Amino acid sequence: MPPPDADLHPVATGQAKKTVDEHSAEQSLKLFAGWFCPFVQRVWVTLEEKGIPYQYIEIDPYHKGPELLRANPRGLVPTLEVEPGKSLYESTVLCEYLEDHYPDHKPRILPEIGVDDYTRARARIWVDYVTSRVIPAYHRLLQFQPSKHEAGEERLDELRREFRGHLLEFAREMDPQGPFFFGSDLSLVDIALVPWAVRLWVFEEFKGGLRVPEPGQGGPDEEAWARWRKWFDAAANRDSVKKTTSEHEHYVPIYKHYADDVAQSELAKATRAGRGVP
Repeated sequence: MPPPDADLHPVATGQAKKTVDEHSAEQSLKLFAGWFCPFVQRVWVTLEEKGIPYQYIEIDPYHKGPELLRANPRGLVPTLEVEPGKSLYESTVLCEYLEDHYPDHKPRILPEIGVDDYTRARARIWVDYVTSRVIPAYHRLLQFQPSKHEAGEERLDELRREFRGHLLEFAREMDPQGPFFFGSDLSLVDIALVPWAVRLWVFEEFKGGLRVPEPGQGGPDEEAWARWRKWFDAAANRDSVKKTTSEHEHYVPIYKHYADDVAQSELAKATRAGRGVP
């Protein structure tokens, strides 16, 4: 029997399909990708922001071809083949590589080395916060099954509060004016989080909502929630984000597998085992 995730839509749709078609020609820089994967979207957004020529190669994670396995024996996406026989993986590593290897491609998503090393280091702190705190909390909430636990609804509420708390902590560290984390310019910190931010709808769809306060209803946290909303509006409406996002209907069955806790991705399995991002 095929794994439950194997019925995913095979290709990107909507604006993302147009972006794929624009990058189907042979290029020395190759992105092995899955249209649905938020880790892929980090790298994809970076490539689109910086206007770096690349070839997009769609990968079915349940039928990995020899081309991907040669590039990355782990068979995971995103993988970036930078030249024949040389490949890299891990999404934030790839974003930093693209920043450093293509310095003439603007905008910069990190300060130049030696120019503002403090901000560059601070960016790494908050990229790590997204990967080590926000994403695991997202999946703990999404994959939790209240019906299988005593006081399951109470625990679900605890997981909502935990995840909202991480969003608030992130928001409180942002530049006060914004709209992005460090101010007027998009950075790697924004790119690290935005794929999950534009997937927050999953909680309304499957888990009874995230219950972020409405404007003016945030109590002592209202300032932080207002800053979060400003960031979200700017990040979600960035052209590079919209150009790498497929039609909503094709994400729904994928995230239902997570919501039912039957998904078989490495992240889903790590979440079930109580681990962080693998």
